[in-house]
Amino acid sequence: MKISRSEVEHAALLARLQLTEEEMNQYTEQLNSILEHAAMLDQIDTGNVSPTAHAVQLYNVLRDDVAQPSLDQEKVLQNAPAAEQGFFRVPRIV
Repeated sequence: MKISRSEVEHAALLARLQLTEEEMNQYTEQLNSILEHAAMLDQIDTGNVSPTAHAVQLYNVLRDDVAQPSLDQEKVLQNAPAAEQGFFRVPRIV
C-alpha cells in the first residue's frame, strides 16, 4: 500500500500544517517507508498464535484489605485551613 502526495496534503490540511514542497515530498517518502515496514508483518505466519490484548499476562498486585486504626480526628484537622464541628470546612460551590 502506497500513500499518495494528495493524501499527505489532505492529512496536513486536517492537522492544520503548512508544509513546504520539500517537506511534502519528505513526508510522503517517510510515510511510504513506514507502510512498507508495516506490510512486512503481513508475511508473518500467526496461525498458531492466539489473539491477546497484551503481550504478557497481567496480574493485579494488591495488598490484603486489613482493618487498621485510623488517624485521630483532632490531629488530622490540625492541618486543615478551616474546620468546623469535626469536619473540613470548604467554600460553598453552587
